[in-house]
Amino acid sequence: MTQIKSSYQYQVGGSLNGDAPSYVTRKADLEFYKALKGGNFCYVLNSRQMGKSSLRVRTMQKLQAEGIVCVFIDLTGIGTQDATPEKWYAGIFYTLVSGCQLTSKIQWRTWWREHLELLTPIQRLSLFIEEILLVEIKQKIVIFVDEIDRVLSQKFSLDDFFGLIRYCHDQRDTYADYQRLTFALLGVATPSDLIQDKTQTPFNIGQAIQLQGF
Repeated sequence: MTQIKSSYQYQVGGSLNGDAPSYVTRKADLEFYKALKGGNFCYVLNSRQMGKSSLRVRTMQKLQAEGIVCVFIDLTGIGTQDATPEKWYAGIFYTLVSGCQLTSKIQWRTWWREHLELLTPIQRLSLFIEEILLVEIKQKIVIFVDEIDRVLSQKFSLDDFFGLIRYCHDQRDTYADYQRLTFALLGVATPSDLIQDKTQTPFNIGQAIQLQGF
């Protein structure tokens, strides 16, 4: 009898490759993709080992295939040891510059330092989005922020970061370019855990993506 070897491999933990045959498509896959394609702010907040990273990978691939620029920010890589607001936001800034392939358009170290005396880190990040990111990138842009619960490990408040997401959404009514920009947050937390200042929360304007079991 001829034995047929299967290419199927079961994986525990970590994200699956985009073409992994073991990936199980769920309702959340279509919801996440359609919402982000439509420019809606989304968040996937759930327990660990529920497939959030694999969902992100697959969704990014589908959006990129349609010409949408996707940037991935993993807050684990920014770290918490010796982090200050200046270094934390600079890390976000550099990831956006690199992820959008803007290193040939902007001397990022020089730009960041030139605005040091007049603007706070969050103001510099906001200015970068308005004057460079949305000017140089003409396509739709989705910024994925994974491990968002890492903000809870910082010794300083990151309410302003969530406030910036809310600000970008609110700017859509005035500036059409902001309609091309949206965010997706993924992690292990609840909205009430993540932000203390409820006047800045973006979660009441976003779409929660529910990840059910397989």
